[in-house]
Amino acid sequence: MTSKKTYLIDGAGRRWFLKQSTALASLFVVPPLRLSASPIPDGSAGLPPTGKRSITLKVNRKTYKIDAEPRETLLDVLRERLDLTGTKKGCDHGQCGACTVHVDGRTANACLLLAVMQQGRDITTIEGLAPSKEQLHPLQTAFLEHDGFQCGFCTSGQLMSGVNTIRDGHAKSREDIKEWMSGNICRCGAYAGIVDAIESVQKGGQRA
Repeated sequence: MTSKKTYLIDGAGRRWFLKQSTALASLFVVPPLRLSASPIPDGSAGLPPTGKRSITLKVNRKTYKIDAEPRETLLDVLRERLDLTGTKKGCDHGQCGACTVHVDGRTANACLLLAVMQQGRDITTIEGLAPSKEQLHPLQTAFLEHDGFQCGFCTSGQLMSGVNTIRDGHAKSREDIKEWMSGNICRCGAYAGIVDAIESVQKGGQRA
């Protein structure tokens, strides 16, 4: 038969118990120590580069030499440094298509590209789409004829995507046009006019 032991805490034992409990509780409320960061030399492995870099960009058949920070996007450089404001900043997350440009002949969201990584590439913005200042691109003319825009904010991105949709052979039907243009959002709802414009250029056999 086992006996149960009863532990009694007298006055002295109670004071000792309270002291120990208080000491333990303080461990959970004392803020963690903050370690002071020591400076790390530039060029250390694993660290992102800092400071501006001299880069060369080829945009609309012109060459630009600028100083850019590694974090700057192609969109910001086009708008803020080169004054090519036709490329619009919409969502700034690559979801609306307003900043669409051509990089080496392919559509790309300028807000998702780092400018320093575009050296040596052929970049075309809406300002360089038309063959000359006196002549519009066939798709630009079609947008005017078919009311392919309302407020115009998304128009530059729609045009850049529309041109490549035709060039890449994805404008053979209205369903194909809608599918391949789905990455470009028009908040005014001018989708019918946009599809009509692209379809008219495709059927007219005009070179995009």
